[in-house]
Amino acid sequence: MDFLSIYEIIGYIASILVAVSLMMSSILKLRVINLIGAAFFTVYGLLIGAYPIVVVNFIIVLIDLYYLYEIYTAKEYFKILGVANNSDYLKYFLSFHDQDIKRFFPDFSYTPAEQQLAFFVLRNLVPAGLFIGEIRDKDSLFVNLDYVIPGYRDFKVDKFVYSENPEFFKEKRLRKIHTLPGDKKHENYLRQMGFIPDDSNKNATSYYLVLN
Repeated sequence: MDFLSIYEIIGYIASILVAVSLMMSSILKLRVINLIGAAFFTVYGLLIGAYPIVVVNFIIVLIDLYYLYEIYTAKEYFKILGVANNSDYLKYFLSFHDQDIKRFFPDFSYTPAEQQLAFFVLRNLVPAGLFIGEIRDKDSLFVNLDYVIPGYRDFKVDKFVYSENPEFFKEKRLRKIHTLPGDKKHENYLRQMGFIPDDSNKNATSYYLVLN
């Protein structure tokens, strides 16, 4: 393999990474992948002596680094906002995001339960997440929907709910959260949030989280 082909491979990798970054719904993933792609383009430009490519992509690297710094250091405001079962806004939200919800929760269908607990998670006053669950056995919550809108899937909403705000559940005397995984991505997400498989459930693979 000669040096020219190596240069071409680096250029192709850079192009693919930049293209992939533009398909990310998460701003965080977009910035990270775009940063890597721009870094590859910078190296590619240096190798072939195309300095305009070097300058443009080095600037892009700096811009991505700046916004990643902003993302990780920004102080954000989170709040749990309860919502009534028959709320018009709740129904509209579910209808608007129906196709995206079905991607992660193909079996989800909104049917209000008698002991339902539903709430939005506001992130800087934006309704970024919707959680719908059913209270069972007095101290257990079964989560039917744990959905975060595109652009906010950097786990901050979920960490706020499950890790940083356990008092919300404890005030309702809830000690354990159960749920079923939607797809493989959602299953991996549950593990990252600290959920563990429930071996006692022989009918379906379920996960649970014990609140500290």
